[in-house]
Amino acid sequence: MTKWKTRPTLLLALTAVAIWCSSSCNNSGPSAGVANSIPPSSVITTSIEPAGFRVSTPTAEFLLNSSGYLQAYLKSGGQLLSLDDPENQAGQLLLSGKSEASDFVFDLANAKVTNAAGKPGALGKHIEFSGTSAKTSLQETLAVEVYDDFPSLALLSATLRNTGSNDVAIDSFLLQRHQFNAHLADAQAKPHQMWSFFGASIKWGKDDVLPIPAKFSQQNPFGTPVEVKDDLGRVGGGIPVIAFWTRNVGEAIGHIETLPLALSIPVQTGADQRVTAAVQLPANSTLKPGEVYSTPRTFLAIYKGDYFEPLNLWSNVVEREGLARPANNDENYAVSWCGWGYESDVTPKQLLDTIPKLEEFGIHWATLDDRWFNNYGDWQPRSDTFAGDAITRLVSDFHAQGIKMQLWWLPLAVEDGHFGYGSHKFVTSDVVKEHPDWLILDESGKPARMTRNLATLCPALPEVQAYYKQLTERFIRDWGFDGHKLDNIYATPPCYNPKHHHKSPLDSVYAMGQVYKIIFETTRALKPDSVTQSCPCGTPPSLAWFRYMDQAVTADPVGSVQVRRRMKMYKALLGPRAAVYGDHVELTRIRGTGDTEQDLGNDFASTLGTGGVLGTKFTWPDYGPKYKTVYLSPAKEAHWKKWLALYNQKMLSNGTFRNLYTYGYDLPEGYAIEKDGSMFYAFFAPEAAGTNGKSPAASLAWSGQLQLRGLDPNKNYRLTDYVNNKDYGQVTGPIATIPVQFEQNLLLQATPTSNPPNH
Repeated sequence: MTKWKTRPTLLLALTAVAIWCSSSCNNSGPSAGVANSIPPSSVITTSIEPAGFRVSTPTAEFLLNSSGYLQAYLKSGGQLLSLDDPENQAGQLLLSGKSEASDFVFDLANAKVTNAAGKPGALGKHIEFSGTSAKTSLQETLAVEVYDDFPSLALLSATLRNTGSNDVAIDSFLLQRHQFNAHLADAQAKPHQMWSFFGASIKWGKDDVLPIPAKFSQQNPFGTPVEVKDDLGRVGGGIPVIAFWTRNVGEAIGHIETLPLALSIPVQTGADQRVTAAVQLPANSTLKPGEVYSTPRTFLAIYKGDYFEPLNLWSNVVEREGLARPANNDENYAVSWCGWGYESDVTPKQLLDTIPKLEEFGIHWATLDDRWFNNYGDWQPRSDTFAGDAITRLVSDFHAQGIKMQLWWLPLAVEDGHFGYGSHKFVTSDVVKEHPDWLILDESGKPARMTRNLATLCPALPEVQAYYKQLTERFIRDWGFDGHKLDNIYATPPCYNPKHHHKSPLDSVYAMGQVYKIIFETTRALKPDSVTQSCPCGTPPSLAWFRYMDQAVTADPVGSVQVRRRMKMYKALLGPRAAVYGDHVELTRIRGTGDTEQDLGNDFASTLGTGGVLGTKFTWPDYGPKYKTVYLSPAKEAHWKKWLALYNQKMLSNGTFRNLYTYGYDLPEGYAIEKDGSMFYAFFAPEAAGTNGKSPAASLAWSGQLQLRGLDPNKNYRLTDYVNNKDYGQVTGPIATIPVQFEQNLLLQATPTSNPPNH
């Protein structure tokens, strides 16, 4: 049995040589330059030493010891910085029932070093190490790849071969095992005192950026749905990156495959407060004599900064692997109003009555949100609220006023007569009645459940993919909508339906992205200025579909802090000019939970200042006490008008996000955007621990010296608080320091002047 076949390194290397020869060998004769006859060579070097096998790049060093532990070092100021504290920990661990094996010993002296020949770059080193385990009959080949284009990242994969005469069971295999110690980088820190980012989607509203506490354990599953206890049913998917950082150095692990692999990256603190992490692969394999088990390519990154750095690095690598970033259009950056303020029983009249206020504010995007439809799956209008041609007339009326519309829906979800969500009890969708064989079935043969406890159509079936192309054409071409709000988007369950003839139950998990790609590309073809927004409510996005949207969203943030953290996450994943919707501003302060939740926020600064797209769900005119918390009262109206005007004036959302401040260590929390030669800064006073967006914003204040980073050292700048029209005078780069005192937030603009710099 062979899983995750080893990469065809030799074939790729020969292909690279052939491509080089086809270009350089044609330049023959006297006119050919000598330089053209010498192929470029890698700057990466390798060496063997008592501590292990060392790989050196211009920015980092990676050291593999004989037990397979791969340690990373950052070159910084003449020092080698690391969080790795391996002690006696082995780099791999094999689990089989109640037994385990971690006694692999690798022959470092006879490592095979060749030129790397993979998609991450034309230059690099590929090193293979042979190892054996005395406890098992397995022989392991451990491969390390480091590329010149990504000098602070090392790829690690393994191949296990059964060289014995008996079967060997492998329940799971742990690769990229690490033990981190913050004290190595900061003498004042305890071993666990580092910040972290978790790309796993495991619970709505859970913080994915947090300091590691002294007692901590989290499994971090990826790829497949994750059960939750409420009527949401399931989340899951995630971005396969886990990162840790201190003020001076950080490390991250994960995988770089372009499929949403089903694996986990468990993290926990030990009794000594050191933090352990590893990539755990659920092998579930029995190797017969001579058979092979191969792992995907995991990565280890070393960096300075916060989680932006490894996420951006990972995104660049998977782009080389084939997952290209989507291109934005101008409409992706437009302010958007959402009808969810009226909740699930919204009527056309309520939506249309809001148009005068949208026109007054200069808003030309609106969203018809959840529960306009009769059932999940068929996606036809509700007869009680959108009877007849009400939907198409609604779109036409909005278009007549110059306002574009997005439509809320949830691909792959269907109703099969079981469960319900909110007040809606599920029926059986016509698509299920007509095509019951399209359903994903679980191991027991029953319909597998996704989010909201809905049944799921299998995205691996061509017929299902065609169905979602037809639905997209109905919404965009026939009904006239200008884009989508794809919501509650997480992961697809494995499929055991025997009629689908899958090679693996995970075929359905891996094919999820294909449906989202079809929706996105079909929409763009019909309307190039469309907006496709995908929302993994309350969690990070999924590797399966995060490239098939042109507007990310901070996804139901619990307070302002999560808005800002997720804004940085998406700018790292999708690019420094990516369009990221800050979600409804009302979510920046929340009181209560569930049915008692009240959305009271008005913090536009957390979206505008970090380079996000503003959004709101106010109701207007006054429809009574039911909507009082989101009603745009006269007292709120001036505030909304001011910030919407500032947004449209500055348009920082399509400026360039620059990660100049390290989250958790630079205080106050800071962000920087470069736009048209000016630098824009946003600083936020820290919230009290545990408030999580639920404390009154007025309680936040900060005073002290503020650093303005990223300025041109050859220029002077006029510094202004553009929200309150306060002049802070002239400053000079590259770093300016000013004394400030502010409440809640401070947004600054540094504009170059014609005066020569004063150093």
